[in-house]
Amino acid sequence: MTIKRDITWRVGVIYLALVVLAVFVFGKVVYLQVVEGAEWRAMEQKMTNKERKIEANRGNILASDGRKLACSVPSYRLYMDLMAHGLTNEIFNSNIDSLSYCLSKFFKDQSASTYKRRLTKARQQHKRYFRIHHRRVSFTELKEIKKFPIFRLGKNVGGFIPEQLDQRKKPFGILASRTIGKLYEEKEKGGMVGLERAFNEDLKGKSGVSTFTRISGRWVPEEVMPPQNGKDILTSIDIEIQDVAENSLKRQLVKHNAHHGVAILMEVQTGAIKAMVNLHRKSEGVYVEDYFNYAIGEATEPGSTFKLASMIVALEDGYVNLDDSIDTGKGVHRFYDRTMKDSHYGGFGKITYRQVFEKSSNVGISRMIFENYNAQPQKFIDRLYSMGLNKKHGLEIKGEGEPMIKYPGSKSWSGVSLPWISIGYESKLTPLQILTFYNAVANNGKMMKPYFVEGVYQHGEEVKSFKPVVLNPSICSLGTIEKVHDLLVGVVEHGTGNNLKNNNYKIAGKTGTAQIAKGSGGYKNGGVEYQASFVGYFPADRPRYSCIVVVNGPSNNVYYGNVVAGSVFKQISDRVYASGFDMLDEHPVEVPKEGVLPYSKGGKKEDLLTVFEDMNVTIDGKDVESEWISTNAQEHKVNFSRKTFSNGLVPNVKGMGAKDAVVLLENMGMKVIVSGRGRVIGQSVPPGARFKTGTKVFIKLG
Repeated sequence: MTIKRDITWRVGVIYLALVVLAVFVFGKVVYLQVVEGAEWRAMEQKMTNKERKIEANRGNILASDGRKLACSVPSYRLYMDLMAHGLTNEIFNSNIDSLSYCLSKFFKDQSASTYKRRLTKARQQHKRYFRIHHRRVSFTELKEIKKFPIFRLGKNVGGFIPEQLDQRKKPFGILASRTIGKLYEEKEKGGMVGLERAFNEDLKGKSGVSTFTRISGRWVPEEVMPPQNGKDILTSIDIEIQDVAENSLKRQLVKHNAHHGVAILMEVQTGAIKAMVNLHRKSEGVYVEDYFNYAIGEATEPGSTFKLASMIVALEDGYVNLDDSIDTGKGVHRFYDRTMKDSHYGGFGKITYRQVFEKSSNVGISRMIFENYNAQPQKFIDRLYSMGLNKKHGLEIKGEGEPMIKYPGSKSWSGVSLPWISIGYESKLTPLQILTFYNAVANNGKMMKPYFVEGVYQHGEEVKSFKPVVLNPSICSLGTIEKVHDLLVGVVEHGTGNNLKNNNYKIAGKTGTAQIAKGSGGYKNGGVEYQASFVGYFPADRPRYSCIVVVNGPSNNVYYGNVVAGSVFKQISDRVYASGFDMLDEHPVEVPKEGVLPYSKGGKKEDLLTVFEDMNVTIDGKDVESEWISTNAQEHKVNFSRKTFSNGLVPNVKGMGAKDAVVLLENMGMKVIVSGRGRVIGQSVPPGARFKTGTKVFIKLG
């Protein structure tokens, strides 16, 4: 019995232990399924499945003619899986010498034996992701490398793994670099500044996903969601004008050792920005574009270019007439505890308001505003506000500077605020905000929003377009616009901008020379530096483009706006005018009425006589003594008249055929470029202008 009881007891213990174990196992299973189930299922999924993000190609940023300003160029890092499934010892050993030789010959940095030693050692160490070379290769180079021994066998057998990496390139170097913008180093963040940031959502596209499943120790692709590549954006930037503006400004900055400079060209009727330059001095004689967008972001006291706004207010309110006179004395006038001075030593004495503006008299402008608005300063400021000078433009590119014009009653307003604001102090505007205001004058009072992008494209098809936007339909009356237009022309023809005057076309504009606080310490603590500027539009009689040039901190004792900034403006406007066929006058060709004798283009008398006599056409003026003649077809005859040309002056070739016009102009030493068909309806260099040998002249046919 004792033995039986002992056996029963032992069996019972074992049974109980098994029951406890079963309960424990069951409990653990339940715990793993319910409490930790999600975690373990995720781990299992990770071990047997994985996803790989497929980067989308970033869209291109294009110039107005479609050329690439910024684009993504693929480059490749080269890796090798030395334990690839199909890479047997036989394949590796029989081809390693040839592969090493090819790599050495291609990269030209290590011997074939060094490459062989590195690859052999990596295989012995069972390397699965061995980097072949530190240098990235281009797509063209990759195609060549894929033909090397072993690599040509593919990924599974040869173990060759190229990893694609996109690099953002700017084919035109620094041209418009700040406007184009740049990307964050962390690729997923996208655009940092400029158009890259403003249109990041359009440019970046959408990444795809590739899913892999682990089968028999190998990762096998299961399904793929392809990436959606980014869209292209077509800008309004003209790369040729941008190049001229950038080089012209850079030469002037170097010449005057200036701190930084800005140049902007805008299309008058639309507000499209055709060029924008932001150059910053990195070291003496070295200027970079990719530093800060001064054109958009730097709001400073504009100085004399603001006098246009003061003149518009006074004219609009009817307080002055341009031919009225004001005594500027010796160029010094005291307002309370501060003294206003003219830059011209000795002053201008008694002059008209027209001359006040043309000569940029500080005393004349400030007295005009102070005497008419001192009792009602809010009326003057309200007029400025009504023109939109206190508002941002809402640009696509981030970082627009905040405009500031003091208002009566504010903490910083004082008795001298009114006269100083009238000449461009105690106020702040960015270069682009000033240009937009002048552009409105050129556009008969209609203020346009500046814009940089014409449209967004996908696979060459437009998916989004941007139209001109009107900020203010009328900044003032047309009568006032006509008056200030004459003033701006007068500045160049008779005033401070006289060095910009030329015989080919007229410029309307205003010089500006301002002293601005240097740094954040204010005028007293930080000191001052000069800011030279010129802003205007051309051709003055039919404005097509407006332009501003601002040079900050010229340090070679030359700082006047007409010299430092005006010369850059002139180089830009000359180039645009000379290269633009749309700048020429167009006159409709009169088509002869039915029944009228055949009319002809003007040309050589000898050639025309031959043709008309052969056609039995009656000629009136056959005995006119002139090599070149003009013709006029009438009902029963053709009239010949003398066409004369003065030596040293550009001839009038309008109405002539292309052949005769080219012969005549080239014989005089000019270079001729022709556009269109028919007879000459316009010429870029006006008749009667003096020229130099080699001068380019564009003639338009119609």
